[in-house]
Amino acid sequence: MTEPRPAYRTEIVSDLAEIDAADWDTLLAAQPEPTPFLRHAFLHALHASGSASDDSGWSPRFLAIWVIDGKAPGQDRLAAAMPLYAKSHSYGEYVFDWAWADAYRQHGIGYYPKLLSAIPFTPVQGARLLAEDDAARRVLLQFALTLAEESGLSSLHILFPSPGEADLMAGAGMMMRHGVQFHWTNPGYASFDAFLATLSQKKRKNIRAERRHVAEAGITFRHLRGAQIDDDAWKFFNRCYRQTYREHHSTPYLNLDFFRRIGAAMPGNLLLVIASRDGHDIASSLLVYDADPAVSTLYGRYWGALEHHPCLHFETAYYQPLEFCIAEGIATFEGGAQGEHKMARGFLPVATRSAHWLAHPSFADAVERFLVREREGIDSYLDELNERNPFARAG
Repeated sequence: MTEPRPAYRTEIVSDLAEIDAADWDTLLAAQPEPTPFLRHAFLHALHASGSASDDSGWSPRFLAIWVIDGKAPGQDRLAAAMPLYAKSHSYGEYVFDWAWADAYRQHGIGYYPKLLSAIPFTPVQGARLLAEDDAARRVLLQFALTLAEESGLSSLHILFPSPGEADLMAGAGMMMRHGVQFHWTNPGYASFDAFLATLSQKKRKNIRAERRHVAEAGITFRHLRGAQIDDDAWKFFNRCYRQTYREHHSTPYLNLDFFRRIGAAMPGNLLLVIASRDGHDIASSLLVYDADPAVSTLYGRYWGALEHHPCLHFETAYYQPLEFCIAEGIATFEGGAQGEHKMARGFLPVATRSAHWLAHPSFADAVERFLVREREGIDSYLDELNERNPFARAG
């Protein structure tokens, strides 16, 4: 005898504080690809600090699905949840749809606001449909698609979902877009030199030269973890972060309040690399890692410098984190979005996907045809990149 289907209650949540952190994180932990960036504390820090808020163009519309407990009113169980935003722009997403928005504008049709499921400012693949089982996951996806259709907004976009979720979205009729990132993997290197030994001679020589430039400039490094990252360290990192944005004539997405909040709420996931010269701190990079050894991934996130030295960026944001991965036995280092230059440093191309639904039939058809052509280009690009594998070939 089959069990009856549960009765669900759906809800749109504009303040993540309305969902219990333990309930949210329990769902996250049950997913095949959980990441620290989808923890309740990380997302709440983005919102509470104003980094991702109505004022910054990220209006929370989180979806929640509850199993109704008919025997105990008020004791409904959180069965599924999804980060969702109404976006008034396309900044901070890393899957670029500016051309789509411009085409809408040229035809006198509004593209914004749109619905977006993503982790703000964080191009990391992982769970987007947090659910206790596949049935709840399908209900959650259908809830998102129905909301998009009935809201009158232009579109729904789900960025960097896990592979299994991407398959589910494609099966539900969403259009799939492919991209490329660069990840480093650790088969169990005993040392940084052991890693270098696997590279081609030219790549090995270049990395040693880059590291030598930094060392000869008298620059040293220290790694701060968890509670070691005190308020002075956060203030210094924030200075570096903002300085680098200023030099690129951009506005930083995050603020000191955000960094302080994640430092207090999830210290076990944070690594701060600080570069010093002549007794003064001059640069830093912030990385996030999984405390769960079964997941074992380090994520490069943000970096900045107050002084400029040749190869300082590579040492602070890549080589020091690689040494951390080797020392800690971390299996994967995701260096962030884009960047073919990462290949020369041992990172290999990895395909990513995102899912898209557009309300306007003619634009949906045009975008679908574009995505087919783009996919062919991405496949060729991956083939070309793999031909440039930086690792030494046998024989």
